[in-house]
Parts: sequence; C-alpha cells; structure tokens
Amino acid sequence: MTALNQSFEDAIRVTPQGNNKYSAHLRPEWCIGTVPHGGYTTAVLYKLALTHFAYAYPKQYDTPASPISIQLSFLRRTAAGPATLEVEDVKLGLRTSTIHIKLLQPSEKHNNLEVKVAGYITVSPPTAEVGISAPTGFALRPAPPPGSKADGKIDFSALSRTGRDGAWTKLDPPFAEFRRAAAQLELYGPGMGEAQQQRTGSMAIDQWARFRPNGDVNARWTEAAVVYLADMFPMALDGFDTVSATAVAKAEGKEVSENKAKFWYPTVTLNIDMKKHLPREGVEWLYSRIVTKVVRDGRTDLDVTILDQDGEVVALSTQVGLVVSAARNVGTRKMEKL
Repeated sequence: MTALNQSFEDAIRVTPQGNNKYSAHLRPEWCIGTVPHGGYTTAVLYKLALTHFAYAYPKQYDTPASPISIQLSFLRRTAAGPATLEVEDVKLGLRTSTIHIKLLQPSEKHNNLEVKVAGYITVSPPTAEVGISAPTGFALRPAPPPGSKADGKIDFSALSRTGRDGAWTKLDPPFAEFRRAAAQLELYGPGMGEAQQQRTGSMAIDQWARFRPNGDVNARWTEAAVVYLADMFPMALDGFDTVSATAVAKAEGKEVSENKAKFWYPTVTLNIDMKKHLPREGVEWLYSRIVTKVVRDGRTDLDVTILDQDGEVVALSTQVGLVVSAARNVGTRKMEKL
C-alpha cells in the first residue's frame, strides 16, 4: 500500500546514523530560490523528532509522541542537498520530553560543517495529554469573507469543482519559478495579497489550501504538513512585495516598478504551537489567517492561525522575518533546475 503523501514523506525522510545523529536530504523542489523553504525545513525537523523517539526511546511512551511545540532559529542559509541532524536530549519526562536539535551543512566559506538551524522541540504522546478543556470565546476578527451557503459558509464541493464559491476563488501563487515551494499546495482566497489588504485596511490575509506535494491530488494535510503550511502564505508575500516595492520607490523618489519580484523574506525565528491532532489519514482543507503588525527597518512579524473546516484551531505560529534583496537568496549559487 502506498504511504500517505509519499512524495512529501520522501522529501522529509530522516535516517538514523547512531549516537543521536541523523541524516536528511533537502530537496530543490521545496526551495525558495536556492534556499530550502523554512516551513519545509521545519517539517524535516518535525520528522526528526518523531524518528528520534521511535529509534532511541521506543518504550518511553505507550503511544508515539509527536511535537506539541517547536522553537527554531534560522542562523544561516541552508541549501538543497545532504544535511546532518544532531539531537541532544534535554528532558525525558512522563508527559513531555524536550530535545535540542541542530541542522548542519557545509559552510559556504570553508566547507566544514556548521549549524544552519537550531532550536528546541517538545513532544508529548496523545495518551498523556489529559486535563481540563474549556471554551475561550476565540473568534477571527474580522470574520473571513463568506462562501455561497445561506449561513455564509463555503461550499467546498463547489470550490473544488469550479474553483470559485462566494468571495473565494482559486489563486496562482505569484513568482512561482522563484518560490517553488509554493507549488506544493493548491491555494484559494478572496483575492490576491494587495486586494485583500485593501479590503481589510491591514496586512491580514485569508487563505484555504489543499496539500499537493508533487501534484498529488490525493494528498492530505497531516500534522507534519501543517508545519509546512504554517510558513506558507503566498498572498501575504504578494502583499509584502507591494509594500516593499512602494517603500523603495518612495525612498528613491521613483515610480513603483511593476516588477515587484525583487525581495526575499527569510525566516529568522519560527515558533509553532500544535493545538489539535489531525486524523491519521489527514484532512483535505485547512484555513490560515496571516497577520503582520509592523514592518520596520527591514524586519517583520508574522502571526499565523490555522483552522480546520470545523473552525477549530489546529496550530498557531509566530515568526520574525527579514525583508532583503532577492540577490541575497541566490548569491553565487545557481538556481537548480527541476
């Protein structure tokens, strides 16, 4: 039987090497320019946590433990190709365990291994997660644009069949050749990034997405794929492109260029809080609300809320990002052809 999301599982595969060391191979089709996408890289590290506890501590819990919290710092540019992963066991507990992880690749200066990504991942088995649950009254404000149903909900069968329902329509991520990792999902929204920001008067973006690794129409959002989604918001970047191009033109006293694909938005830090377990078979649709509060001195914030079709929170994410020239991404590297 073919594994769920086989292409994605191949792309995030982690292999034990002994002594708390593992290997992975970062794929070019999951890159932004020449740099592996941050959410994809995080999914590799998510898989590292699963693999580490299954391999090193198979009897630690009565059911497999999975990440509930991920805190990462992206220290240097990663590259497509082999990566060494190292794990330090910081805490092994009955309910939660925490590991310190490092992703290493050869330095671009001296070819010795150096740390590219570092951070902490906390795991917990579902059977250990017991305690109170209570409603909080949380709701998205403003509410997402309506679908065609009488109660304002989206008719997902119509959206899937025709690419349109109510205010929602299928979208093509901009600058797909540069942002290749965005080709791994199917995106729907109430307009492109600039149009959405004009509608709300803020840098807030709404999107529904289906997972499509390597074009697989049967793929589903699993918890590892949610980690990728937490850092995948093409229309928010479209809005950033407009804001960035406008700011540069104003500073230079020029008209805004129609060619806005001059920027790269690398992740500096990324935090993900996994709130709800998904079924093993995954789910077809997930919603994201992406909000940026401040863009200042080339630095941004991003707040991402991911919901399922029942309106329940699946994951929360915050990150610090930079706004830099796209030339910083490519540098002396060559874009690898697929």
